[in-house]
Amino acid sequence: MCGRLNTYARSVSKASQELNVLNPHEQIFKRFIKATDDVSIIVEANQQRYLDNAIWWLLLDKQDQKMVPSKYTSFNTRYDKLNVPRAAGYQAFRKNRCLIPVKGFGETEFVNKKPIHYVDFTVEEGEYICLGGLYKQWQYDDKLITSCSVITLPPHQKLAHIHSKASPLIVPKHRYNDWLNPSKQDVDEFSDLLTPNLPTKLYAQKVDKPSTYKAVGDIEVIQAD
Repeated sequence: MCGRLNTYARSVSKASQELNVLNPHEQIFKRFIKATDDVSIIVEANQQRYLDNAIWWLLLDKQDQKMVPSKYTSFNTRYDKLNVPRAAGYQAFRKNRCLIPVKGFGETEFVNKKPIHYVDFTVEEGEYICLGGLYKQWQYDDKLITSCSVITLPPHQKLAHIHSKASPLIVPKHRYNDWLNPSKQDVDEFSDLLTPNLPTKLYAQKVDKPSTYKAVGDIEVIQAD
């Protein structure tokens, strides 16, 4: 699973510049984004690309005169559910793919449902990565509300000793245009992306807990594939 996101770096705005996003000034910069928080995503519609600040939880429900995260956990969408017709991400995978530009992401390793360590993964200084995501839009009264999820893959062999459950989809830069293009609905062309891959070097730092971010031990360098 992907448990938290880090967008706290000006380099994250490079994604908007390189993809010619219309409203880059709306980017959220935050070191600790947890599930149900808002996160900036890049989407394409009507041949235009723009930032949308989405609730990081794909399924929403109406409750107490507002839209709230559903009781069904959906901040991540598993790769093996993307082609299951009745699954939450099936239609979105075909029509509503997004990129989530980040400085890095965090994972928590559990044993017997208890956390044994927290690790933050980041990229080179001055760089960013884009996670592959899905989004939905919900009409409520006169408001259009966007929600999103991160696609998760099986654990990558280079990360499994740190986090053994899953790894997020990191979209290679040369695939950004195709991924965002809503006219590309033959998802077979994305099947290679659903295999764990590190298109860039990562730095893994254990921390005492996500909210305080005190380093524990040395940084581990994980080379790109």
